[in-house]
Amino acid sequence: MPIVQTEALTRRFRVRTKGLKSREVTAVEDLNIIVDAGEAVGYIGANGAGKSTTIKMLAGILVPTSGSALTCGLRPVADRKLLARRLGVVFGQRSQLWWDLPLAESFRILAAIHDLSTDRERKRTAELVENLELGEFLATPVRQLSLGQRMRGEVAAALLHSPELLVLDEPTIGLDVVSKQRLREFLISERVTHGTTLLLTTHDMGDVSRLCERILLVDQGRLAYDGSLAGLSRTVAMRRVLVVDLAAPTPDLNDLPHAEHVSSEADGLRQRLAFDSESTTAAALLAAVSERAVVQDLSVEEPDVEDVVRRVYLSRGR
Repeated sequence: MPIVQTEALTRRFRVRTKGLKSREVTAVEDLNIIVDAGEAVGYIGANGAGKSTTIKMLAGILVPTSGSALTCGLRPVADRKLLARRLGVVFGQRSQLWWDLPLAESFRILAAIHDLSTDRERKRTAELVENLELGEFLATPVRQLSLGQRMRGEVAAALLHSPELLVLDEPTIGLDVVSKQRLREFLISERVTHGTTLLLTTHDMGDVSRLCERILLVDQGRLAYDGSLAGLSRTVAMRRVLVVDLAAPTPDLNDLPHAEHVSSEADGLRQRLAFDSESTTAAALLAAVSERAVVQDLSVEEPDVEDVVRRVYLSRGR
């Protein structure tokens, strides 16, 4: 049985306008998706595409206007208490931790809520503390944690009861590069060790490319693409951009293999080079640049989700 299955799932809202008037807005429309156990699926789209609304319906927080959904084989609203034992959810801008309590106390409270045995609580907490490197700030009140520390605590809290499905809604929003990488590595390890199914909504294509095997792309509440990231890249010519800061002014690097020169700044001290991950890698492109100039610093820009959505529709002639 699929761990997530929706049929014609639809959610509409009434939005008040000027005076006493209101209008109906469709956030999700006729959504049909299936996620099998053990998959890692990226659920992406532009702002207002219906991602968070879908997650809330799958978690039983919102009632669908029409259509149906099954999460872990359960009806999200009718079976919400049973579902809570099998589902973990992290909302990037909302906390499930107790703000004024030490992080460790939040874990103890959540373990009691999920009715974990003392032995299971200790073993699972110890595993999460080690793998997410939480030990140094377990005794720190949540309100005093940095954003990266708190987000790791949120993920640990969502996984404390070993759910079958982990839903992450913008989990790396606002995190620095190191914190993002640490969280991504943990999630990969968690899936390998426990077989946890991952459903990830994000604007960060770096999260998608490193964590997800399959993409569900939505626009205006409708499913626009269902397939692999490589397939999406082929469909819309999705490219990454290598930004290099060079030691001396350099002519435009126009003829590097499998790359396109996008722009130069300060007489060529900073140059931007677009490349398709299907054709080359950032490392190979950097090696080619290094043969022509001394590189002082670099960064890689991921494709913008809004641009990906636009390109999908352009490819369909819309």
